[in-house]
Amino acid sequence: MTAVFLLFLFLAGGLGLEKSQAQDNSEEEYQYPTKLYKAMKWRNIGPFRGGRVTAVSGVIGDEDTYYMGATGGGVWKTHDGGKTWNNISDGFFNTGSVGAIGVSASDPNVVYVGMGESPVRGVTTSHGDGVYKSTDAGKTWVHVGLENTRQISRVQVHPDNPELVYVAAQGSPYGANEERGIYRSKDGGENWELVLHIDEDTGASDMSVDMTNPRIIYAAFWDHRRFPWKIRSGGPGSSIWKTTDGGDNWEKLTNGLPDLMGKIGISVSRANNDRVFAIVEAKGDEGGLYRSDDAGKSWKLINSDRVIRARAWYYMHVKADPQDENTVYIMNAPFMKSTNGGESLTRIEVPHGDNHDLWINPHNNANMINSNDGGANVSYNGGKSWSTQRNQPTAQFYRVNTDNRFPYYLYGGQQDNSTVAIASRTGDGGIDWKDWYATAGCESAYLAFDPDDPKLVYGGCYQGIINEYNHETEKSKMVMAYPYLGLGTNPSDHKYRFNWNAPIVASPHDPGTIYHAGNHLLKTTNRGVSWEEISPDLTKDVSENLQEGGGPITIESAGGEIYHTIMYVMPSPHEQRTIWVGTDDGLVHITRDEGENWDEVTPNGVEDAMINSIEVSPHDPATAYAVATRYKFNDFTPHIYKTENYGQSWERIVDGIGVESWVRVVREDKLIEGLLYAGTELGMYISFNEGDDWQPFQNNLPIVPITDLQIRNNDLVAATQGRGFWILDDLSPVQQLSEEVADAENYLFKPGLSYQVGGSPGDGLTEGQNPPNGSLIYYSFAEKPDTSEVEVRLDILDDNEEVIRTYAVGNEEPYDHQNSSGDQPQGLPLEEGLNRLVWDYNTSDITSVPGFFIFGGTSGYTVDPGVYTARLTVGEQTSEQDFQVRADLRVDPSDEGLAEKQQLLAETYNHIDEIHESVNQMISIRDQVKGLMKVTEDRSNGEMIAEKGKELNGKITDWIESVIQPDQETFQDVINFPNKLNAQFIYLYGIMNDNLPPITDGSKQRFTDLKDQWEKRKQDMQQILNTEVAAFNAIFDENNIPAVITEME
Repeated sequence: MTAVFLLFLFLAGGLGLEKSQAQDNSEEEYQYPTKLYKAMKWRNIGPFRGGRVTAVSGVIGDEDTYYMGATGGGVWKTHDGGKTWNNISDGFFNTGSVGAIGVSASDPNVVYVGMGESPVRGVTTSHGDGVYKSTDAGKTWVHVGLENTRQISRVQVHPDNPELVYVAAQGSPYGANEERGIYRSKDGGENWELVLHIDEDTGASDMSVDMTNPRIIYAAFWDHRRFPWKIRSGGPGSSIWKTTDGGDNWEKLTNGLPDLMGKIGISVSRANNDRVFAIVEAKGDEGGLYRSDDAGKSWKLINSDRVIRARAWYYMHVKADPQDENTVYIMNAPFMKSTNGGESLTRIEVPHGDNHDLWINPHNNANMINSNDGGANVSYNGGKSWSTQRNQPTAQFYRVNTDNRFPYYLYGGQQDNSTVAIASRTGDGGIDWKDWYATAGCESAYLAFDPDDPKLVYGGCYQGIINEYNHETEKSKMVMAYPYLGLGTNPSDHKYRFNWNAPIVASPHDPGTIYHAGNHLLKTTNRGVSWEEISPDLTKDVSENLQEGGGPITIESAGGEIYHTIMYVMPSPHEQRTIWVGTDDGLVHITRDEGENWDEVTPNGVEDAMINSIEVSPHDPATAYAVATRYKFNDFTPHIYKTENYGQSWERIVDGIGVESWVRVVREDKLIEGLLYAGTELGMYISFNEGDDWQPFQNNLPIVPITDLQIRNNDLVAATQGRGFWILDDLSPVQQLSEEVADAENYLFKPGLSYQVGGSPGDGLTEGQNPPNGSLIYYSFAEKPDTSEVEVRLDILDDNEEVIRTYAVGNEEPYDHQNSSGDQPQGLPLEEGLNRLVWDYNTSDITSVPGFFIFGGTSGYTVDPGVYTARLTVGEQTSEQDFQVRADLRVDPSDEGLAEKQQLLAETYNHIDEIHESVNQMISIRDQVKGLMKVTEDRSNGEMIAEKGKELNGKITDWIESVIQPDQETFQDVINFPNKLNAQFIYLYGIMNDNLPPITDGSKQRFTDLKDQWEKRKQDMQQILNTEVAAFNAIFDENNIPAVITEME
């Protein structure tokens, strides 16, 4: 071999091949058009417990309306003082992390939002993409530039001119960039000027406009940089500046301030514009709350209590009361207030401890909105009480795990809160607080358990804390391999170095075996009583990166800056002794003998990237996907690597993924080899060809960082960093996509397995959403069908090939809002591309009686579990797909009981239907009689006809009112007027339909009694038809005049 060829083999082997560069492909370049899966819907299951919020604003003149900006979850608005919140940025924003909100005082329709949270964490911090503007109070938005500012700390709008706006750009935390400082726009964001810039490492951490003279602006600057192992907070660039001409010229303020400062917050008082407060990070006793009483000419340290400046990089915001110059608020952990100019402080209780932003109504200082790591909360009494945070689905989750219960549960650690175990669905109207609970571990937890029996849950926390929680006894115990209080110490002193989000994984082959990863991989088989090191240090272990996690002013050692740790552990689902490990410093290792020997198999080009996840193909033990992230090095490009030979060679597979959509996780479909799902910083992607090409898979999922994915029961489960947990029910449509499907004029997909659990989706505004209660039936059209030219119908058939339900354009029952069931009839969707119809397991509706209130509704009855057929008819083309419906796995009705229930339901359904058809028939006869009386009133025998007709119609009315109540017009009328035979039947019908078999003896007896009553009423009806109507018709027969038609069409 030549040296050149040998070099090629070397590069193509262990170091890896570069397949393609990240790029945004167009719709024409996708393997399958997105319209072929657009009807698949994600649903948010919650939990409805707020996540981190660092930006809030009220609206002057409207004490019920507020905005909040979540760190990943976009912008939310309330119109009722925080009782309910609605997202208003979905569909408009391209990133999810909000840094600042500015509402115009002179025109509250004008709102500016700066993207990218300013308290930049070492974990769970996302970059922004500039500024968005709304001119209709958040109904619509446009992007107005400053994309590269990355993190924005404050947006201030001139109080009299909504087109004059200032932006404090903090800049990227991970690297140098010029787009930092104070920006000004005089034309509502069309053009921007950088009016104050220090250097490429120093950005604006805060800004305060003097609202009594808005030419005066104070700006605080922060010299900082984040590394994977350290936060540098402070340097020569940290400073305070002032302008008196709206930003044309600036003066640096230094008199009385420390020489070396870190992060700074600033606020000028509306009550006295000579008074300015600054919260300053500085060494020793120099740090704390400073006050100027001469508009910034000189400063005095008023309070150096460490509680107001601890963990400075994360907090350091101050707010002057707009009506009282002596009152000032400080946001930290906790939330504090001073009423003597800052000299002493009292704590204000808020729903969550870690506080970031505060807006105070300038005309009523008892009215405010506070933001913290648990969400946003409104007060009308100066902080004595607050609105709830239990209505905000903005949780940030690190990972997600699922069990095999039915319905299955999702597990994850919520940042700045507890862990969560939450049901994937319920049998009622949504997923609320009763459907989830806290489990083992803390905010940063991985969670591991036996998926078949999750009684014992192992959950982690920072600094290597791990505990076992027993859900039967509700007892928890710590099972750390080496208990060590690492807070306040250097990682170099730790026996084991654990990532903030340290992996805890149960073996898929023996769930009693638990792995816990530090820099070594640890293993226990006795519930944490003892742990065994089964690897050497698998990291790069560079000593200079294992020192203090913060400086030069404040040390940070909570655990987020511990570096050179294992980030991911993936036991092979195929081979019990094979384990893959990825580190946060760019290494991939594999063992084929459960730790006796390890091979480094790192892909080429990873460098120091964090190996955030590894996926072993469920179809091939040698195939794996490694996901690397370099955002902590200011590199937002995506990195996915694939191997088909246990890591001996790799290729990078990112073609089609956006250039800044850095990837966190890839999962391979469990049924279809080569079908991949990728969760990125900016949303979801899918590949139909083993990663050769990617295309968006967002659908209705909001733009939010995807932190983890799992596939459970053929659902795709997503953990997000700012919008809680989401589930995409039933992956069947994408699993079945092929060239044949894409080219077909119309195509009926095979429906997935479904379960009769019950429940309804809910509104999704105050609780998590259930899936639709029914089978999801998908079908596609190359073009939208023209139903004026071709019939389109979808039928559901039972195992006897009898049609039990039909959906077609025009056959929907008119919706009657008085129908007490409240169910809106579902039409047949007929859109180009994929359509979704939910068959609710019911037969066709019972015949209705127009103009009558039907207590209990007229829905068909629920069919038995079994095999059914969907049939799609488009003109002359017909296609069919069988599918299975199963009972709720938590119940086990007998076949005999199900058969008896179905028989009784069918008979009851038929009797109700017969009653309603008979009523309609008798109403028709009565109307005809009225008509004949009218047209014959001028005849010589008209008086006699009228008399006979009135007598006949009286008997008809008496009969109608014996089986249906005409006086009921609304659901509460059922307590005012006696319920007649049809209502009694429907009541029994509902009981039998909703209950599990066996049918009770009482129900059977009631059915027999009602059936006997109906038989009597039928005889009465036949008597009227055969005798009374016949006699009335005879009058017309004698005169050769058309008579009453008694047969219904």
